[in-house]
Amino acid sequence: MSDAIVIPSQIRAARAYLGWSIPQLSVASGVSVRTIKYYEHSEHIVKVETLSKLSGALQAAGIEFIGTPDDNPGIRWRGRP
Repeated sequence: MSDAIVIPSQIRAARAYLGWSIPQLSVASGVSVRTIKYYEHSEHIVKVETLSKLSGALQAAGIEFIGTPDDNPGIRWRGRP
């Protein structure tokens, strides 16, 4: 699901699963804390490039995004590569 849209609840769930704070995700992804907060609270639409950075950092940590925004979106642990 690397090129798919990742919704805010999936980002929050992935962070919670990993025990990461927003600042930790910011460092790992290169996305500002402010942008992550806005996106996670559905207050801001972000660029596809930003979503790619966020999802890429979480995937590198072992998260797999499953489903689609309209059909059972979620996450699962696939382990670290």
